[in-house]
Amino acid sequence: MTLHSMTGPRAGAAAPALADNRRAISVASTTLLLVALTVVLFTALRSPLKDDIAWLLYVARRWLAGRELYVDVIEVNPPLIIWISAIPIRIAGWMNTRPETIAVPFFISAVLGCGGWAACLLRGYSGLFADRLPAFAALGTVLVVVPGMDLGQREHLLMAAILPYLVLYACRLDGRRLHWAAALAAGVLAGFGCALKPPYVAAFVVLECLALLRGPRLQGWGLHGWSLRGWGLRGAPFWVMPLAAAGTLAGYGALVLLTCPNYLHRAVPLALALYGATDVPFLQLLGDSLRLLFGEAVAVLLWWWSRRWLPERNLMLTLVVFALASTVVCFVDGKDWFYHRLPATIATILALLLWIGSTLAHRRSMPLGKQRSFLLAAAAVVVVALAVASYQRLQPEVEMAVQPDHSTVARLEQIVREQHARRYIAFSEWIALGFPVVNNTGVAWTSRFDSMWALKGELWRVKFDPSAEQKFPVRHWVARDFIAGCPDLAVVDLREGVNYIAVLSASDPDFARAWAHYRRIDAFDGLEGYRHDEAGCAGLPPT
Repeated sequence: MTLHSMTGPRAGAAAPALADNRRAISVASTTLLLVALTVVLFTALRSPLKDDIAWLLYVARRWLAGRELYVDVIEVNPPLIIWISAIPIRIAGWMNTRPETIAVPFFISAVLGCGGWAACLLRGYSGLFADRLPAFAALGTVLVVVPGMDLGQREHLLMAAILPYLVLYACRLDGRRLHWAAALAAGVLAGFGCALKPPYVAAFVVLECLALLRGPRLQGWGLHGWSLRGWGLRGAPFWVMPLAAAGTLAGYGALVLLTCPNYLHRAVPLALALYGATDVPFLQLLGDSLRLLFGEAVAVLLWWWSRRWLPERNLMLTLVVFALASTVVCFVDGKDWFYHRLPATIATILALLLWIGSTLAHRRSMPLGKQRSFLLAAAAVVVVALAVASYQRLQPEVEMAVQPDHSTVARLEQIVREQHARRYIAFSEWIALGFPVVNNTGVAWTSRFDSMWALKGELWRVKFDPSAEQKFPVRHWVARDFIAGCPDLAVVDLREGVNYIAVLSASDPDFARAWAHYRRIDAFDGLEGYRHDEAGCAGLPPT
């Protein structure tokens, strides 16, 4: 007998206790969300802005100022994230404040909005997600805390955007009817999410293949699942969401072709040719993903053991399948950056929380008996382990927020101001040496690239493809930008094992002559700062 099926005097006595429990859960979960928001906002607004986010704000600002994307400034991501980054810049202009101050609250509001809608769509489920407020608090806390300072990355926004789609997908697997407007809106939002990170289309394909395999159990694949009269009073057919997502993605592709043809002609070939330099060996990626893979394995086993009695089995199946597919996408990409694992990590945590909440809510009717405590402990251990990992990633940023003047970025900004530099460049693959330094000081960045990743990629590529130097003459571009921009201040990163100055000097005599006028003024944290003398870049031929 479950709490929902109790009748008579015992049910009347249990009702106040159940209401008290729900109120306590709502208060506790809301408090947790508010604490998480306070910590993340304090950390994000006091510590240096995440380098990728700062760079995209810079690119969006240049685009709004009339610069041509993928020509005047090189970015390998599709343009949607740049268009989105332009929104906080516009808002900051209306409010007469810095875009960096608006960006983080803007992204938090966006992901919480998606989480709030997903919580509303969870109506009818039980356990942790039975009530709207605890569901929103749980989704919001995971969406805000797990990314840490990677909040606002494309993978983070993608995961938030597809949550409503995943909830409605599971509802349809349960045989529940979908409202036309909700199905269309969720499909469109998921399409925009995939537009941020196109490889994740593969995860949606896997989900739709799962739906096809379960086709005989579904209602609404054909005309029998809906009624023409009243535009679907019996609910939208199952194909509405994937069709809306595919249509949105196709429309976005056409828009990119019309408005940003250089993305396909310049950025994509450049990324395909040079971005492989940042790949890591499979075993290293596997080792750094063990915690996530273990969590996914536990989630799969829990679903398998409880698939016959768990009321939310289809929702859990949806989250687990999406997490597994997202992990495959991450491994194919070959990059060992945590934010690439964000979709899989968030989906895994939500699946485990769903199972824990549902199991506790239906513990009296659960057939597992003595195994229940062991399984609950296993699920809780994984959630705690992933939460601890999130805290460990966030802790250095919190410490930096408490003492913001002690960071490398703050030291660089201080040097820029002390030297009264108007033009600046950093020879490093670490984007943070350029951004947010440029955003915070207003100094001009004298390169079309955000860092030396493309130069490192060219050096990597020519080892097995000598023609790459002619196809993508990054050394020439970097040297020409340096001479044309003639930075007052240059920073050289000594920690990467690549002597960028020697490489550029050997390949371009003009760069060598220009660099001869620079003298070292400072050294710290494995970096060296250089300032040009009176002559600067004078006397060099025009670029």
